[in-house]
Amino acid sequence: MDKVRLGLIGCGGIMQGFHAKHLVEFDDVEVVAVADPIEERRDAMARLFGAQRVYRNHTELYDHESAATLDAVYICVEPTAHTDTELRAIDLGLPFLVEKPMTLDLGLAETIVKRVAEKKLITAVGFQDRYLDVFDMVKDELPRHRPGGLVYGAWVGGIPGVWWWQKKSTCGGQLVEQNIHLLDGLRYLFGEPKSVYATCSRGIVTGREDYDTDDHSTAVIEFDNNYTATLVSACYLKKEHGYPFCGLRVFLEDMSIEYRLRTSATFSTDKETRTFMRQLDQGVTEDRTFIDAVKSGDGSRIRSPYADALKTLKLGFAANESMETGKKILL
Repeated sequence: MDKVRLGLIGCGGIMQGFHAKHLVEFDDVEVVAVADPIEERRDAMARLFGAQRVYRNHTELYDHESAATLDAVYICVEPTAHTDTELRAIDLGLPFLVEKPMTLDLGLAETIVKRVAEKKLITAVGFQDRYLDVFDMVKDELPRHRPGGLVYGAWVGGIPGVWWWQKKSTCGGQLVEQNIHLLDGLRYLFGEPKSVYATCSRGIVTGREDYDTDDHSTAVIEFDNNYTATLVSACYLKKEHGYPFCGLRVFLEDMSIEYRLRTSATFSTDKETRTFMRQLDQGVTEDRTFIDAVKSGDGSRIRSPYADALKTLKLGFAANESMETGKKILL
Protein backbone atom coordinates (compact mmCIF):
# COMPACT_ATOMS: atom_id res chain seq x y z
CA MET A 1 0.00 0.00 0.00
CA ASP A 2 1.19 3.53 -0.78
CA LYS A 3 -0.49 5.14 2.22
CA VAL A 4 -1.80 3.73 5.47
CA ARG A 5 -5.38 4.88 6.01
CA LEU A 6 -5.90 5.51 9.70
CA GLY A 7 -8.87 5.98 11.98
CA LEU A 8 -8.18 7.84 15.23
CA ILE A 9 -10.31 6.97 18.25
CA GLY A 10 -9.76 9.55 20.99
CA CYS A 11 -8.46 12.99 19.99
CA GLY A 12 -7.37 14.43 23.33
CA GLY A 13 -4.25 14.25 25.52
CA ILE A 14 -1.86 11.61 24.25
CA MET A 15 -3.20 11.69 20.68
CA GLN A 16 -3.20 15.46 20.41
CA GLY A 17 0.11 16.09 22.14
CA PHE A 18 2.06 13.02 21.05
CA HIS A 19 0.96 10.68 18.26
CA ALA A 20 -0.64 13.32 16.01
CA LYS A 21 2.61 15.33 15.97
CA HIS A 22 4.41 12.31 14.54
CA LEU A 23 1.73 11.04 12.18
CA VAL A 24 1.24 14.42 10.51
CA GLU A 25 4.89 14.30 9.43
CA PHE A 26 4.63 10.86 7.79
CA ASP A 27 4.00 11.22 4.06
CA ASP A 28 2.71 7.64 3.85
CA VAL A 29 -0.08 8.14 6.40
CA GLU A 30 -3.56 9.41 5.62
CA VAL A 31 -5.94 9.97 8.53
CA VAL A 32 -9.35 9.49 6.97
CA ALA A 33 -11.62 9.21 10.05
CA VAL A 34 -11.58 10.55 13.61
CA ALA A 35 -13.83 9.92 16.61
CA ASP A 36 -14.16 11.72 19.94
CA PRO A 37 -17.13 12.63 22.16
CA ILE A 38 -15.90 16.23 22.48
CA GLU A 39 -16.74 18.23 19.35
CA GLU A 40 -13.85 20.68 19.61
CA ARG A 41 -11.28 17.91 19.86
CA ARG A 42 -12.57 15.79 16.99
CA ASP A 43 -12.99 18.82 14.74
CA ALA A 44 -9.47 20.07 15.50
CA MET A 45 -8.02 16.65 14.70
CA ALA A 46 -10.01 16.44 11.48
CA ARG A 47 -8.69 19.85 10.42
CA LEU A 48 -5.11 18.90 11.23
CA PHE A 49 -5.19 15.88 8.94
CA GLY A 50 -7.90 16.92 6.49
CA ALA A 51 -10.02 13.96 7.56
CA GLN A 52 -13.41 13.95 5.85
CA ARG A 53 -15.24 11.57 8.17
CA VAL A 54 -15.84 12.71 11.75
CA TYR A 55 -17.67 10.65 14.38
CA ARG A 56 -18.90 11.24 17.92
CA ASN A 57 -17.59 7.95 19.28
CA HIS A 58 -15.93 4.68 18.35
CA THR A 59 -19.28 2.96 17.81
CA GLU A 60 -20.20 5.38 15.03
CA LEU A 61 -16.78 4.98 13.46
CA TYR A 62 -16.96 1.18 13.42
CA ASP A 63 -20.56 1.25 12.16
CA HIS A 64 -19.51 3.24 9.08
CA GLU A 65 -15.93 2.10 8.43
CA SER A 66 -14.47 -1.25 7.42
CA ALA A 67 -11.28 -2.87 6.18
CA ALA A 68 -12.20 -1.43 2.78
CA THR A 69 -11.85 2.13 4.09
CA LEU A 70 -9.28 1.75 6.89
CA ASP A 71 -5.96 -0.05 7.24
CA ALA A 72 -5.55 0.44 11.01
CA VAL A 73 -6.80 2.39 14.01
CA TYR A 74 -5.22 4.23 16.92
CA ILE A 75 -7.10 3.87 20.23
CA CYS A 76 -6.25 6.63 22.71
CA VAL A 77 -8.98 6.72 25.34
CA GLU A 78 -9.05 6.86 29.14
CA PRO A 79 -8.62 3.60 31.12
CA THR A 80 -12.33 3.07 31.80
CA ALA A 81 -13.44 3.74 28.20
CA HIS A 82 -12.24 0.41 26.81
CA THR A 83 -15.48 -1.45 26.19
CA ASP A 84 -15.71 -3.07 22.77
CA THR A 85 -13.21 -0.55 21.39
CA GLU A 86 -10.58 -3.15 20.53
CA LEU A 87 -12.99 -6.03 19.90
CA ARG A 88 -14.76 -4.14 17.12
CA ALA A 89 -11.41 -3.43 15.48
CA ILE A 90 -10.66 -7.16 15.65
CA ASP A 91 -14.06 -7.97 14.16
CA LEU A 92 -13.18 -5.76 11.19
CA GLY A 93 -9.69 -7.22 10.90
CA LEU A 94 -8.05 -3.86 11.65
CA PRO A 95 -4.58 -3.68 13.25
CA PHE A 96 -4.52 -1.29 16.19
CA LEU A 97 -2.20 0.67 18.43
CA VAL A 98 -3.66 1.29 21.87
CA GLU A 99 -2.35 3.54 24.60
CA LYS A 100 -1.57 2.32 28.12
CA PRO A 101 -3.14 1.26 30.37
CA MET A 102 -5.02 -0.79 27.77
CA THR A 103 -7.93 -1.45 30.14
CA LEU A 104 -8.67 -1.93 33.82
CA ASP A 105 -10.51 -5.17 33.04
CA LEU A 106 -8.06 -8.09 32.88
CA GLY A 107 -10.81 -10.44 31.69
CA LEU A 108 -11.48 -8.18 28.72
CA ALA A 109 -7.75 -7.97 28.02
CA GLU A 110 -7.47 -11.77 27.99
CA THR A 111 -10.34 -11.97 25.50
CA ILE A 112 -8.63 -9.40 23.28
CA VAL A 113 -5.37 -11.39 23.34
CA LYS A 114 -7.22 -14.56 22.33
CA ARG A 115 -9.12 -12.84 19.53
CA VAL A 116 -5.99 -11.09 18.21
CA ALA A 117 -4.18 -14.43 18.06
CA GLU A 118 -7.07 -16.03 16.19
CA LYS A 119 -7.08 -13.24 13.60
CA LYS A 120 -3.27 -12.95 13.58
CA LEU A 121 -3.61 -9.19 13.80
CA ILE A 122 -0.78 -6.71 14.23
CA THR A 123 -1.11 -4.82 17.52
CA ALA A 124 0.99 -2.38 19.52
CA VAL A 125 0.73 -0.80 22.97
CA GLY A 126 2.20 2.61 23.76
CA PHE A 127 5.16 1.61 25.92
CA GLN A 128 7.30 4.22 24.25
CA ASP A 129 10.37 3.74 26.48
CA ARG A 130 11.12 0.45 24.71
CA TYR A 131 12.03 2.53 21.65
CA LEU A 132 14.51 4.82 23.43
CA ASP A 133 18.08 4.73 22.15
CA VAL A 134 19.47 5.17 25.69
CA PHE A 135 17.24 2.36 26.97
CA ASP A 136 18.64 0.12 24.24
CA MET A 137 22.10 0.94 25.56
CA VAL A 138 21.12 -0.27 29.03
CA LYS A 139 19.59 -3.45 27.64
CA ASP A 140 22.66 -4.15 25.51
CA GLU A 141 25.06 -3.54 28.40
CA LEU A 142 23.51 -5.91 30.94
CA PRO A 143 24.51 -9.23 29.28
CA ARG A 144 28.17 -8.14 29.37
CA HIS A 145 28.23 -8.47 33.16
CA ARG A 146 27.59 -11.20 35.65
CA PRO A 147 23.86 -11.00 36.38
CA GLY A 148 22.45 -9.98 39.72
CA GLY A 149 22.07 -6.86 41.77
CA LEU A 150 19.76 -4.24 43.16
CA VAL A 151 17.60 -1.99 41.02
CA TYR A 152 16.02 1.23 42.22
CA GLY A 153 13.33 2.97 40.20
CA ALA A 154 11.11 5.99 40.74
CA TRP A 155 8.48 8.09 38.99
CA VAL A 156 7.59 10.89 41.36
CA GLY A 157 5.86 14.21 40.86
CA GLY A 158 2.54 15.93 41.18
CA ILE A 159 -1.07 15.06 40.42
CA PRO A 160 -1.88 14.90 36.67
CA GLY A 161 -4.88 16.98 35.67
CA VAL A 162 -6.90 14.27 33.94
CA TRP A 163 -10.21 13.41 35.58
CA TRP A 164 -9.66 9.68 35.93
CA TRP A 165 -6.60 10.17 38.17
CA GLN A 166 -8.80 11.15 41.13
CA LYS A 167 -9.89 7.60 41.95
CA LYS A 168 -7.97 4.35 41.93
CA SER A 169 -11.03 2.63 40.48
CA THR A 170 -10.80 4.78 37.33
CA CYS A 171 -7.03 5.03 36.90
CA GLY A 172 -5.74 1.83 38.49
CA GLY A 173 -3.40 3.81 40.73
CA GLN A 174 -0.20 5.55 39.72
CA LEU A 175 1.73 2.30 39.26
CA VAL A 176 -0.82 1.08 36.72
CA GLU A 177 -1.57 4.41 35.02
CA GLN A 178 1.73 6.33 34.90
CA ASN A 179 4.61 4.38 36.39
CA ILE A 180 3.61 1.38 34.31
CA HIS A 181 6.24 2.66 31.86
CA LEU A 182 9.04 1.85 34.30
CA LEU A 183 7.27 -1.33 35.37
CA ASP A 184 7.32 -2.39 31.74
CA GLY A 185 10.93 -1.26 31.48
CA LEU A 186 11.89 -3.65 34.28
CA ARG A 187 10.32 -6.56 32.41
CA TYR A 188 12.04 -5.47 29.21
CA LEU A 189 15.44 -5.42 30.93
CA PHE A 190 15.23 -8.33 33.38
CA GLY A 191 12.58 -10.70 32.07
CA GLU A 192 9.50 -12.05 33.81
CA PRO A 193 9.18 -11.41 37.56
CA LYS A 194 8.79 -14.13 40.18
CA SER A 195 6.97 -12.16 42.86
CA VAL A 196 5.90 -8.71 43.99
CA TYR A 197 5.28 -7.20 47.39
CA ALA A 198 3.90 -3.66 47.60
CA THR A 199 2.71 -1.06 50.07
CA CYS A 200 0.93 2.25 49.62
CA SER A 201 -0.07 5.31 51.62
CA ARG A 202 -2.83 7.91 51.47
CA GLY A 203 -3.63 11.03 53.47
CA ILE A 204 -1.06 13.55 52.24
CA VAL A 205 -3.31 14.86 49.47
CA THR A 206 -6.34 16.54 51.06
CA GLY A 207 -9.12 18.87 50.04
CA ARG A 208 -10.01 16.97 46.88
CA GLU A 209 -13.51 15.54 46.69
CA ASP A 210 -13.67 11.84 45.81
CA TYR A 211 -9.87 11.54 45.71
CA ASP A 212 -8.65 8.11 46.80
CA THR A 213 -5.59 7.45 44.64
CA ASP A 214 -2.45 6.47 46.54
CA ASP A 215 -0.18 9.38 47.44
CA HIS A 216 2.79 7.07 47.12
CA SER A 217 3.56 3.37 46.81
CA THR A 218 6.57 1.08 46.85
CA ALA A 219 6.78 -2.25 45.05
CA VAL A 220 9.55 -4.81 45.57
CA ILE A 221 9.81 -7.10 42.54
CA GLU A 222 11.93 -10.26 42.38
CA PHE A 223 13.38 -11.47 39.09
CA ASP A 224 15.49 -14.45 38.11
CA ASN A 225 19.30 -14.19 38.12
CA ASN A 226 19.31 -12.54 41.53
CA TYR A 227 17.85 -9.18 40.51
CA THR A 228 15.54 -7.39 42.94
CA ALA A 229 13.90 -4.10 41.97
CA THR A 230 12.31 -1.50 44.23
CA LEU A 231 9.95 0.75 42.28
CA VAL A 232 8.61 3.90 43.93
CA SER A 233 5.62 5.92 42.71
CA ALA A 234 4.46 9.24 44.14
CA CYS A 235 2.07 11.98 42.99
CA TYR A 236 1.83 14.31 46.01
CA LEU A 237 4.90 16.49 45.42
CA LYS A 238 4.81 20.13 44.34
CA LYS A 239 6.88 21.20 41.36
CA GLU A 240 8.10 24.37 43.06
CA HIS A 241 9.82 22.23 45.70
CA GLY A 242 11.62 20.21 43.05
CA TYR A 243 11.21 16.60 42.03
CA PRO A 244 13.80 13.97 42.98
CA PHE A 245 15.34 11.42 40.61
CA CYS A 246 13.02 9.72 38.13
CA GLY A 247 14.19 6.67 36.21
CA LEU A 248 16.12 3.51 37.04
CA ARG A 249 19.41 2.83 38.80
CA VAL A 250 20.97 -0.60 38.37
CA PHE A 251 23.78 -1.68 40.72
CA LEU A 252 25.76 -4.56 39.23
CA GLU A 253 28.83 -6.19 40.76
CA ASP A 254 31.24 -4.17 38.60
CA MET A 255 29.13 -1.32 37.20
CA SER A 256 26.34 1.04 38.12
CA ILE A 257 23.89 2.19 35.45
CA GLU A 258 21.67 5.24 35.74
CA TYR A 259 18.80 5.72 33.32
CA ARG A 260 17.27 9.18 33.70
CA LEU A 261 13.71 9.16 32.51
CA ARG A 262 13.70 9.68 28.72
CA THR A 263 16.87 11.77 28.99
CA SER A 264 20.14 9.86 29.38
CA ALA A 265 22.01 6.73 30.40
CA THR A 266 25.19 6.77 32.51
CA PHE A 267 27.53 3.80 32.93
CA SER A 268 30.04 3.95 35.80
CA THR A 269 32.89 1.62 36.77
CA ASP A 270 35.93 2.12 38.97
CA LYS A 271 37.81 3.26 35.85
CA GLU A 272 35.43 5.54 33.98
CA THR A 273 32.00 7.13 33.74
CA ARG A 274 30.25 7.48 30.39
CA THR A 275 27.03 9.44 29.85
CA PHE A 276 24.94 9.28 26.69
CA MET A 277 22.11 11.74 26.02
CA ARG A 278 19.00 10.71 24.17
CA GLN A 279 19.41 11.43 20.45
CA LEU A 280 16.24 9.97 18.94
CA ASP A 281 12.57 10.75 19.55
CA GLN A 282 11.20 7.45 20.85
CA GLY A 283 7.65 8.47 20.00
CA VAL A 284 8.47 8.93 16.33
CA THR A 285 10.19 5.54 16.34
CA GLU A 286 7.22 3.88 18.06
CA ASP A 287 4.69 5.28 15.57
CA ARG A 288 6.98 4.66 12.58
CA THR A 289 7.43 1.04 13.65
CA PHE A 290 3.67 0.48 13.84
CA ILE A 291 2.97 2.13 10.49
CA ASP A 292 5.73 0.11 8.81
CA ALA A 293 4.31 -3.08 10.34
CA VAL A 294 0.86 -2.33 8.94
CA LYS A 295 2.34 -1.64 5.50
CA SER A 296 4.44 -4.80 5.40
CA GLY A 297 2.17 -7.13 7.35
CA ASP A 298 5.16 -8.00 9.56
CA GLY A 299 4.79 -7.06 13.23
CA SER A 300 8.09 -8.56 14.40
CA ARG A 301 9.72 -5.16 15.01
CA ILE A 302 6.94 -4.00 17.35
CA ARG A 303 8.44 -4.13 20.83
CA SER A 304 5.21 -4.22 22.81
CA PRO A 305 2.39 -6.13 21.11
CA TYR A 306 -0.84 -6.44 23.08
CA ALA A 307 -0.15 -9.93 24.45
CA ASP A 308 3.22 -8.88 25.87
CA ALA A 309 1.85 -5.61 27.25
CA LEU A 310 -0.80 -7.56 29.14
CA LYS A 311 1.98 -9.17 31.20
CA THR A 312 3.03 -5.72 32.40
CA LEU A 313 -0.57 -4.79 33.19
CA LYS A 314 -0.97 -8.00 35.19
CA LEU A 315 2.17 -7.17 37.15
CA GLY A 316 0.71 -3.78 38.02
CA PHE A 317 -2.51 -5.35 39.24
CA ALA A 318 -0.56 -7.95 41.22
CA ALA A 319 1.19 -5.07 42.98
CA ASN A 320 -2.20 -3.51 43.70
CA GLU A 321 -3.38 -6.83 45.14
CA SER A 322 -0.36 -6.89 47.41
CA MET A 323 -1.11 -3.34 48.57
CA GLU A 324 -4.66 -4.36 49.43
CA THR A 325 -3.88 -7.67 51.15
CA GLY A 326 -0.46 -7.04 52.65
CA LYS A 327 0.73 -10.29 51.08
CA LYS A 328 3.57 -11.14 48.74
CA ILE A 329 2.09 -12.18 45.37
CA LEU A 330 3.76 -15.03 43.52
CA LEU A 331 3.66 -14.70 39.76
